[in-house]
Amino acid sequence: MSANPHLSRRGLLGMTAAVPLALTLGGGTAHAADSAYAMVYFTESTKLGDGTDYGLHLAVSPDGLDWTPLNQNNPLVTPTTGALGLRDPFLMRKQDGTFVVLATDLKGTDWNYNSQYIHVWDSADLRTFTGYRRLKLHDMTTHSWAPEAFWDAGRRQYAVIYSSVNSSGHNVIMVNYTTDFVTASAPQVFFDPGYDVIDGDMAVGVNGYNYLYFKKNQTLVGARSTTLNPGSFTEFSTGVAHGGTEAPTLVKSLRSGTWWLWGDTYTPNGVFYAWQTTDLASGTWTALDQRTYTQPLNSKHCGVAAITSAEYDNLLAKWGAPAWNRLKSYNFPSRYVRHADYLGRIDTYPIEPYKDSLWTLVPGLADSSGVSFRSVSHPTRYLRHYNYVLRLDANDGTSTFAADATFHRTAGLADASWSSFRSHNNPTRYIRHADYALRIDPVSTTTERQDATFRVGY
Repeated sequence: MSANPHLSRRGLLGMTAAVPLALTLGGGTAHAADSAYAMVYFTESTKLGDGTDYGLHLAVSPDGLDWTPLNQNNPLVTPTTGALGLRDPFLMRKQDGTFVVLATDLKGTDWNYNSQYIHVWDSADLRTFTGYRRLKLHDMTTHSWAPEAFWDAGRRQYAVIYSSVNSSGHNVIMVNYTTDFVTASAPQVFFDPGYDVIDGDMAVGVNGYNYLYFKKNQTLVGARSTTLNPGSFTEFSTGVAHGGTEAPTLVKSLRSGTWWLWGDTYTPNGVFYAWQTTDLASGTWTALDQRTYTQPLNSKHCGVAAITSAEYDNLLAKWGAPAWNRLKSYNFPSRYVRHADYLGRIDTYPIEPYKDSLWTLVPGLADSSGVSFRSVSHPTRYLRHYNYVLRLDANDGTSTFAADATFHRTAGLADASWSSFRSHNNPTRYIRHADYALRIDPVSTTTERQDATFRVGY
């Protein structure tokens, strides 16, 4: 959460990551090996209009980098008490193999709203959410921002950490202990370096250290300790940021020794950046190319937990993948295909209004083996070329329109794992961007091949 009333509250990609499963289960119930990831988040458009929702959203990913929003990116459940909305959801698998979701009791951006409570749900499988309640953490006249939890094996209890303004006059990270997330012990100060800190996120038991990442000023910084005792953590890392950044989320790759650190920016609001390292102890991070990851649409301040392949499949079966897609530019991966003034172009995410960047890929109007791009925001209109320029026109039912609006998807000309789109009736030409405007052109140079390559995702 941003403590500055002019800044957005910490949000996906800002995400809060759950402690990786391998680090949390200890002596808990055995379950199948994890091979995928689930992410919880809320949504917020840059202007807090369409695309903003303070309920619990869920996405899944096979690799922790490219995410599929579930339930058409609509909330799965929404708080029914307190502020009637949430921010900063967190997801953790408990010792018994089931899940718990925690979230800030706050709807919107009223940073002066005080709540001594957090939202809590239980879930056996992330297909249903039960036992909704609020958990009281303290009696102070302040907030309880960005709650997270981890298993403290020495205490045989879960530690719930969150940010509150205590008698110090600034935000510190507090901790309460619980066995059931129904009642909790009295609060203690977990981490107070003497300056304002919010958005604590933990990685427990990594080569003899426990790591706590948090927001310091506008950057993400780490502290560590050989114990989990309150007051034992010492700042050690080099800060990372991309503009004003909050909501650190540590995620361990299930396939390698890589760690990712996600951060949520609020300048502009809601852009996730990611960094990686193979050595948490180094405290240094390398920025990931935005080609390599895609956050859920409009996502803010996420939490990530590992899941099994069966859970991944069951979640997709239950909630479904979106009926729409987004197209990311290969050589400008911060930009997505959208229409503006009925012309096709690539613009930087986040895009307002966001539905202008959503497309329903339908069988080609002139050839069902091809594809046509129907606008989600203007569903009678399709991307078509006219004088080689791509524009958004209403389907007039003519064969000329159908041919102009049909493209054949091929392996990406710059990267075969991406896609390119060849014109149906001008087969020597491909969709490409030039000065960010979309058109169809012959493609021969390296730059042109990159201009003509896109990732079809969500």
